[in-house]
Amino acid sequence: MKKIIKNIIEDQDDNNIALTSESNEPLLYKDLKSLVSKIASQLAGNGISNKDRAAIVLPNGPFMASSFLSISSYMSAAPLNPSYKTDEYEFYLKDLNPKIVIVEPNSNNKVVEVAKNLNIPVCEMKIKKDDPSGLFNLFDIESKYQLPEQNDEGLVLHTSGTTSRPKIVPLTNKNIYSSAENISKSLNLSEVDHCLNIMPLFHIHGLIAILAASIKSGASVCTGNGFNALKFLKLAKSEKITWYSGVPTMHQAILLRAEKNLELAKNLNLRFIRSSSASLPPAVFEKLNSVFGCSVIEAYGMTEATHQMTSNPLPPKKQMPGFVGIPAGPEVCIMDEKDKILNQGATGEICIKGDNVTLGYDNNPEANKSSFTNGWFRTGDQGYFDQNGYLKISGRLKEIINKGGEKISPLEVDNILMDHPLIEQAVCFGYEDKMLGEDIAAAIIVKEGKNCSESDVKNYAEEKLAKFKIPKKIFFVNEIPKGATGKLQRNVLAKNFGLNN
Repeated sequence: MKKIIKNIIEDQDDNNIALTSESNEPLLYKDLKSLVSKIASQLAGNGISNKDRAAIVLPNGPFMASSFLSISSYMSAAPLNPSYKTDEYEFYLKDLNPKIVIVEPNSNNKVVEVAKNLNIPVCEMKIKKDDPSGLFNLFDIESKYQLPEQNDEGLVLHTSGTTSRPKIVPLTNKNIYSSAENISKSLNLSEVDHCLNIMPLFHIHGLIAILAASIKSGASVCTGNGFNALKFLKLAKSEKITWYSGVPTMHQAILLRAEKNLELAKNLNLRFIRSSSASLPPAVFEKLNSVFGCSVIEAYGMTEATHQMTSNPLPPKKQMPGFVGIPAGPEVCIMDEKDKILNQGATGEICIKGDNVTLGYDNNPEANKSSFTNGWFRTGDQGYFDQNGYLKISGRLKEIINKGGEKISPLEVDNILMDHPLIEQAVCFGYEDKMLGEDIAAAIIVKEGKNCSESDVKNYAEEKLAKFKIPKKIFFVNEIPKGATGKLQRNVLAKNFGLNN
């Protein structure tokens, strides 16, 4: 069978539930299959080919889930964060060059105006009030359509680079099919599993580890309207979920509620809890295990790997706090800077190879040259395998800031802040944070003879950047440390300002 996204859905039993939501009737697999075919014929009937890209800007929920599954089954889906600001949408739409932008009915999202200014057609979903969760139409005209091939792009996301320009990561049908299969196998997912999605569906974690992996195994997903720690336990109980996956900050917020409702937490009878996208503190691992009385499975993923690379195994095998598990899909090795594969126990760069790994960045030969070595993709993370073959991430070679699973390019924030009329120079950097793993700070040199306050900087950032990219701490300085070559030493700033040990 072809490894295409449509076949992830086609394999499943018609009468099983695929998606549930907080408001409408469940969506059965037969309805999902019909939707996939209908949306493909509507797109084809309106001159949109299976080689084009469709930007999707929707809030979390059943329509975000069903639109990703149906659109990526025919063409390339480009989900974007619905909280982006005008400048960010302008950048991403110009960079991606989508054929169409899909939004909810009567949308007042900023993307509508930006798309119109760029002459990109905007299509509002057509939704009938009493239809099952996630059913929608796009156009009235339909025609025959051609299915994509395995190596055709099915999903495209940006990853934060250390250059000023985030890199475009195209993921093929084969990448997505393979990753969904890897994850469903490592978690032993089956038709009886039901997951509550709390992850945003413009991120690889939610799209693949939760949605695609569940669908690949014939399981179901409750497509929550976004993460709400106050509602989590009640919704998890009413939906009778068997597992959920989140980032450490979400687990910490859930624990604050669960510790006050121990009986409810235990009575959920979860099969496991999964954590990924940022390092899970061992203390949080232990607390989750104790409060919910189930296994905690920490995994390691990234966009370029279509999410999962390694994962702690399920019982009876051991789950190791502070470790991201064993290879769970691609081949994984540790390599030194001279491209030599190192022995077990040695520390070096974590590299991966496999069907779930992107074939390369879009229009970025320089990044491809530095990121691929003899068929291995260099993750930019540093680590080692212990004597039992479990991977430990010991550091990061790149400067990306990982704020609770949100990856931020410091240079992207630098460039925005340096457009401020009062700022001469701005250098952003990550620092250790107990809740988020890392947060973002900025060292700023003010233009000579000018006055600039912390609120001036933050107010300006709020106009130009999504909320998670706004620096939490601002330091005004006369000089920013540079190395021997004159390069800014971003990596020493947190220590210099007393933020890291």
